[in-house]
Amino acid sequence: MDSPEVTFTLAYIVFTFCFVFTPDEFRSAGFTIQNLFSGWLGSEDVGFIQYHVRRSSLTLLVHSTLPLGYYMGMCIAAPEKNLGNVYRASEGWRAFLLLSLTSQLVILGLVIYWSRHRWSNHPISRSLQAYALPNSGWGAVAVSVNTEFRRIDKFATGPPGARVVITDTWIMKVTTYYVHVALQRDTHLTVTESKQHQLSPDSATPLQILTLQVSSINPEIKPFNIRLVSTEYDELREKLHAPIRNAANVLIHQTISDLFLETFKSQVELNRPYQLPSGQELEPCIGCMQIPACTKLLRLCQEEGDESSCQQCYCRPMWCLSCLGRWFASRQDQQRPETWLGSRVPCPTCRAKFCILDVALVQ
Repeated sequence: MDSPEVTFTLAYIVFTFCFVFTPDEFRSAGFTIQNLFSGWLGSEDVGFIQYHVRRSSLTLLVHSTLPLGYYMGMCIAAPEKNLGNVYRASEGWRAFLLLSLTSQLVILGLVIYWSRHRWSNHPISRSLQAYALPNSGWGAVAVSVNTEFRRIDKFATGPPGARVVITDTWIMKVTTYYVHVALQRDTHLTVTESKQHQLSPDSATPLQILTLQVSSINPEIKPFNIRLVSTEYDELREKLHAPIRNAANVLIHQTISDLFLETFKSQVELNRPYQLPSGQELEPCIGCMQIPACTKLLRLCQEEGDESSCQQCYCRPMWCLSCLGRWFASRQDQQRPETWLGSRVPCPTCRAKFCILDVALVQ
């Protein structure tokens, strides 16, 4: 392959990935389907359902043009391949062009079919029809959803490609090509999974992502999953009338301190352990008085030279890991959780400064 062909191929792959998944840089620059076609799409706040019916159809149609766009770009990037003249192009490129045109025409025909009878054939419209009364259609359900979406007390979270919106009556998940809609009184939610991340994308703080499955007793509504940060769990429960079950017995950390404590424990387990001298017995933790003390402060980090550096602690093991972690978190700036992992705090007994790398588990 020639260099221009390779360069264009790699650049188009990156462009396609960014255009489909839309990172924050593209979004802030306004290079999204919602922004480019805002005049035709209308306002999400005015007609939530109608907006997403048009948006999902247009998104599918535009994304289906990407293979054809690659072929047209290669006509310019690699003129020696004669791609502009279909009859002189290689069989592989002719097959690619045929596949691109066929998929484009199929998607175009599908969108035209969806748009008939005021979009009543669209998958979103058909899903709303499951909640329509006998003498009404999906439009009446859409009016109810639109009205509740305009209220300021709705719960909304998540990235644009998997946004979760909960109103007084409805549970909705907005994806790239579809909008899942479930009636609260017909559903129950189940916590199925929890993932712990040491750092969040926006700040240097730990993060717990919960996965909840939304299941409806209506057989026409398929189950779907929603994801949210554990610190938003309380707000979610306040808005929900549907029951939440914890099938996986997931421990939900609803505060930053809870999340930090898990990260603190994980880091301490990686530190060098402390060998308890023979004949010395562990006393109960003086913080909780429930379990034996299991930590010892040693100067294990390499920071030296100034007053803020760590100091040697000569205290015997007096604290369990949970209590020491809570002490560490309580001495932090609560407005700057991204600094907690790298900070130093005084020993709760002798006031010698230590960092998280100086905490050793007793063996």
